[in-house]
Amino acid sequence: MNKGKVLVIDDEINILKVIELSLSSQNFLPEIFNNPLNALKRAQEIFFDMAFIDLKMEPIDGLQTLAQLKKISPDTTTVLMTAHGSIETAVEAIKGGAYDYITKPFTHKEFMHLTERVFEHHLLLKEVMGLRAQIEEEYGNGEIISHNFQMREILKLGKDIAESDIPVLIEGESGTGKEMLSRFIHNNSKRSNNPFGVINCAAIPESLFESEVFGHVKGSFTGALKDRIGRFEMADQGTVFLDEVGEITKPMQVKLLRFLQNMEFERVGESITRKVNVRIISATNRNVDEDVKSGDFREDFYYRLSGIRIKLPPLRERKEDIPQLAEYFIKKYSAEEEIIISPEALKLLNEYNWPGNIRELENVIKRALVLAKDKIIKQEYLPHEIYQGQEKQFSSLLPTLDEVDKNYIIEVLKKHSNPKDAAQILGISLTTLWRKRKEYKI
Repeated sequence: MNKGKVLVIDDEINILKVIELSLSSQNFLPEIFNNPLNALKRAQEIFFDMAFIDLKMEPIDGLQTLAQLKKISPDTTTVLMTAHGSIETAVEAIKGGAYDYITKPFTHKEFMHLTERVFEHHLLLKEVMGLRAQIEEEYGNGEIISHNFQMREILKLGKDIAESDIPVLIEGESGTGKEMLSRFIHNNSKRSNNPFGVINCAAIPESLFESEVFGHVKGSFTGALKDRIGRFEMADQGTVFLDEVGEITKPMQVKLLRFLQNMEFERVGESITRKVNVRIISATNRNVDEDVKSGDFREDFYYRLSGIRIKLPPLRERKEDIPQLAEYFIKKYSAEEEIIISPEALKLLNEYNWPGNIRELENVIKRALVLAKDKIIKQEYLPHEIYQGQEKQFSSLLPTLDEVDKNYIIEVLKKHSNPKDAAQILGISLTTLWRKRKEYKI
């Protein structure tokens, strides 16, 4: 199976032929040029996934070629080749848009290792750019998008029940998007042009709960300096989202149950019965079944809320949605700027387990955007905890001291087959060299 198209530019024919053979052997499709102007002309005709550009060339050098190629094909991932490698050259090349550079002479193994790494980066970058376009197209209309099968089924159910007034109970861990789903249901309903009221049940003290949801009249209790409309009345003809409904105390469950039966209530300190028309969607991160069994959650109250039960999966079970969600939050918090996420950073986000779910991801992106002064979210802008798993994985790949010692001796012996010369370069005696060769089976 053919991989990407690769443009190779070098004024040395022999090097071109060697690189061509190396790339072809790994199913890449190389095109070689010893004249950079001819290569640039070809780049105007077809798209190249990658380009390897020699630094010292005529009539224009590698940096000039790189600059012109970036204008012609900005999505081509480029690598500079140089026999005159230096930090200054590398920095200049990276600033000019090169992804990496390689110093001549290099072995086939070194070259192909770099090529595979560059190609992986290129594919990830294409995926990121594709996601940005998809976010622009699909999130622009306020829809929730997901590649996860379970989430797609949930969204389908959400649309199916949106037109009815059946109460919905959404369950899931903190940060899984319960409020977002409730808004999705509201936005797809006939009530979408009317208010969407949010009541955070865990944040309201029990002594103020009744006043908050039903309202009160002036003088009904200390501090009631004027009449106040309650949350249900404010959302008349719309939807009320009861967040963290499992935190409501049993006395308040009784009062809410009476309201839910016929949508009638009285403001605190008033004897006038009022009526509203609201659709109730509630959410909890608690185990409702266990709370009902223990008596913490009234069974009749539970049945009144749970006409339809929806359980949202945690983010760790729908990791295929992480790229889309990350791009959504980038777009949400940097609408005026074109900021992208690097493939390396995206890979770390995909590998992290997200105990705080979507809310944690949102906070990570907001933090990274503050640090991304260069318009790119890089892996170093992510919190330390996201690095930890990667660091453990990397540390397990580090060679042992014996492996480093063995490989160094092998490299010296390749260049100096005379044991005496090799021992002198290694700084050890002939006897020690003989012993190490026997120990390492060299």
